[in-house]
Amino acid sequence: MKRLVIVVLASILSMTVFAEGYQVNLLSTKQTGMGHVGTGMKLGAESMHFNPAGLAFLRTNMDYSLGISAIMAKAKYSYDGYSAKTDNPVGTPLYAYAGFKIYENLAAGISLTTPYGNSLKWPKNWAGAGLIQDISLKSYVIQPTLSYKITDRLSIGVGLQLAWGNVNLSRALMSAGDLQRIGAEFESFLPLLASVPSNVISDADKQAMQEMVASMKNAEVPPAYARLEGNAHMRVGFNVGIMYDVCDQVTVGLSYRSKIKMRVKEGEASLNYANRRIEDLFTNMEDLLAKYGPMLNQLLGVTVPNISIPKYDEGSFRAELPLPSNTTLGVSYRPTDRWELALDLQYVGWNAYDSLNVHFNEAELGIAPIKAEKNYKNSMTYRIGASYKTTDRLVLRAGVYYDQSPIRKKLYNPETPGMNKLGLSAGLTFEPYKGLQFDVAFLYIQGFSQHGKYPYKNVVTGEDEMFEGKYKSTAFSPSIGISYRF
Repeated sequence: MKRLVIVVLASILSMTVFAEGYQVNLLSTKQTGMGHVGTGMKLGAESMHFNPAGLAFLRTNMDYSLGISAIMAKAKYSYDGYSAKTDNPVGTPLYAYAGFKIYENLAAGISLTTPYGNSLKWPKNWAGAGLIQDISLKSYVIQPTLSYKITDRLSIGVGLQLAWGNVNLSRALMSAGDLQRIGAEFESFLPLLASVPSNVISDADKQAMQEMVASMKNAEVPPAYARLEGNAHMRVGFNVGIMYDVCDQVTVGLSYRSKIKMRVKEGEASLNYANRRIEDLFTNMEDLLAKYGPMLNQLLGVTVPNISIPKYDEGSFRAELPLPSNTTLGVSYRPTDRWELALDLQYVGWNAYDSLNVHFNEAELGIAPIKAEKNYKNSMTYRIGASYKTTDRLVLRAGVYYDQSPIRKKLYNPETPGMNKLGLSAGLTFEPYKGLQFDVAFLYIQGFSQHGKYPYKNVVTGEDEMFEGKYKSTAFSPSIGISYRF
C-alpha cells in the first residue's frame, strides 16, 4: 500500500503546476496589442512590470492603469487513431498599476499582476487520465517600485516582488483498463476458489467475489480520483532595470526579474470515487481480502493481489516550485511623432526547474522524499511590435512573437502541452478626454504540433511505462483596459 501511495503522489506532483505555458504575459492591454514588447519603451505606470527604469519617465504626476483578459485555450491529443480534446475554463488574468512622480527625477509606484497561471481540463476518462485530468493554477504578485533618472537620458529602477498563489489539480489513480486487468487476474482464481470448503469461505462470500470480479471486468471509467490542493505562501523576488535614450528616436532597455521559489508548506489531498457503486466495490473487496487473503495465499498456493485504495488524504505534503528568471533586452525606435517600433529579446531561465522535490509528513505516512525529474531547458522569446497614432485620440497597434518551449521531448507531460508557439496580436487605444484612455487588444496563439513521450510508473502493476502522442494547441485572448493620467 505504501508503494501505491508513493507512486500516486509523486506522479501527481511531478506534473503539477509549473510547466511551459504557465508564464502569462497578459500584463498590459496596450502591450498585448504589440506582441508584449515594452522593455525599451516608456510606458508610464505599466513600466513597473516590463522595465521599472521606465517609471522615472512619467509624463504626469500620477498614472493609473488596470485591465483584464480572457484566455480561451484548446489542446488536442492524438495517438494511433485515438484523440481527445480539452474543455478548459476561461482564464482571467488581470493587472493594476499606480505610478507617482515624487520629484522630476524620482518616481514610485505599486502594481498587482497575475504573471503566472494555467487552467487545463481533459476528459475524465481520456487515455492520459492517470497523468492528468484537470489543473488550475493562480498566482499573484504585488510589486512596490522605485525609479530614478540619473540624467535626462539614463534611468534605473528596482521593484520588490511579493508573490503567492494556489493550485488545484486531479488525476485518476488507475484507469478503467487497469481495473479490467485486475478483474481478469482475479477471475483466474475463481475456479480454485470454488474448491475451497464452505466452512472456510462461505458461499455468500464466494458469490460476492464473483460479482465483484464481473464489475471490475466491465469497468468503463477510472474508479478513483485523487485531488491535490495547496497554497503557496508569500515569497520575495526582485525586478531591476536600466533604460537609456541613445538619441531622441532610439531607446534601449534591459530588465531582469529574479527566480522565485514558491513553497507549498502544507497541501491537502482528497480521494473521490467515480460513483457509490465503485466505492462499495473497493470497500467490500478490501474487507474480503483482509478476511481471506492470507488464507487464500496458503490454501491456493498463489499470491492474491492487493488492490486497496489508500486513504492518504489524511496526510499532507510540502514542495518547492520555481518561477523562472527573465532577462529581457528591448529597443524602441520612433522614426516620426506618430510611429513607434519595438523589439524585445526575452531569455527565460527555465533550467531552474530541473526537478521537483516532494516531502511528506513522515509521522503520518512514513514516506521518504521523492525527486521527480523535469530537466527543463532555457528558452528564448522573440517579440516585435508597432504602434501608429492616427489622430490625437486614436492609436493602432500590432505585434508578433515566437515563443520557444523549454520542455524536452522525452519528458513531455500533458498537464500543459508545451510546444513552440507563434503569437499574433492587434489593438487600439481611444482617448475621449485628455488623460483618459480605453484600450482593447486581441491575441491569437498557434502552437506548432509536437510529438512527445513521458515515462511513468503504473500505479497498479508497478511497471515502467511510456505515454506518448501528438499534441496541438491554439488560444484566443481578448483584453480590455483603462488608464488615467493627470
